[in-house]
Amino acid sequence: MADTMDRLVESMTRAIAQRTSRRSFLARIGKAVLGAAVIPLLPVDRVSREADAADAKKPPKNPNDDLTCDYWKYCAIDGFLCTCCGGDSHDCPPGATPSPTSWVGTCHNPGDNRDYIVSYRDCCGKAACGKCLCGNTQGEMPIYRAQLDSDLIWCFGAPTMVYHCSTSEIVGLK
Repeated sequence: MADTMDRLVESMTRAIAQRTSRRSFLARIGKAVLGAAVIPLLPVDRVSREADAADAKKPPKNPNDDLTCDYWKYCAIDGFLCTCCGGDSHDCPPGATPSPTSWVGTCHNPGDNRDYIVSYRDCCGKAACGKCLCGNTQGEMPIYRAQLDSDLIWCFGAPTMVYHCSTSEIVGLK
């Protein structure tokens, strides 16, 4: 058995020796050693660990606070919250006009464990509010599906294209 193993290893070694030179063998070994030495220098994503540590320090989120991005109806909102700008979660503040166009999203209400279709509408006509910016993109589609894209200024058809804030309104059950 040992004699058979010796002959097998010798024949494989001779076959490799006939196809390669010492220089190419040494070059491959050198590349492997150099590659192994470079691995610790590669970038490491530590952001997720830092974010997890930061989340552990934060108080628990309230899904019913309409002044924060964590409000369940804001799952696909992108813009300043009208609740922070003098309006309501579904009404524009005084002096701003609701856009006749909107985008939609489907949000899960943890209170009754149901999914709702929510319409998001921009309020136009006043300078940007600048308070409570939310960029929730759950279910967002690329720009070629405009009705499901929140990155547009949705002031089409309003008296002015100046964006102020965004509202959300439940339009039905999923």
